[in-house]
Amino acid sequence: MKKHAKTVSLLGVATVAMFGFGFALVPLYEVLCNITGLNGRSDSIVTAADEIDYQLDPDRLVTVQFLTDVNSGMPWDFSARQTSIQVNPGKLNTVVFDATNRSGQDMVGQAVPSMRPSEAAGYLRKTECFCFTQQPFEAGEQRQMPMRFVIDPELPARVDTISLSYTFFDATSIAAN
Repeated sequence: MKKHAKTVSLLGVATVAMFGFGFALVPLYEVLCNITGLNGRSDSIVTAADEIDYQLDPDRLVTVQFLTDVNSGMPWDFSARQTSIQVNPGKLNTVVFDATNRSGQDMVGQAVPSMRPSEAAGYLRKTECFCFTQQPFEAGEQRQMPMRFVIDPELPARVDTISLSYTFFDATSIAAN
């Protein structure tokens, strides 16, 4: 009987320790994403275009690809009007995305970005993006959503293509809380 009590106690302590460790990882994961650009996150979000003061590099072109998806079972259409563009570092660019809530009910979507190569995350500055906030859509609503960005001319020369991927997830239950 004593052996079982000791085992149960140790399992309880281990469970509490694992929960605490998992809870502590949340802020560390945010920091890691901001530093490395993991999941398209970085501290390089700029809120106004006039805060960007880069010298245009007219001799260099970088291809930026746009990949879009919706989470499995989410009744939305989501696409970029252009699958890729070539941009000069230092120039402000705008790309328009289209989204449609095909369901018969109001929904809230959240776009989660990802970027490849991850080293480019620190050099791509978004000034406007639907991925910054949750997007409430009425039933059947269609919307154009611009994304504005500039690439820092300090982007390493070996990076000539950047892929931006956005996946929309249903955040209706989260937004209701």
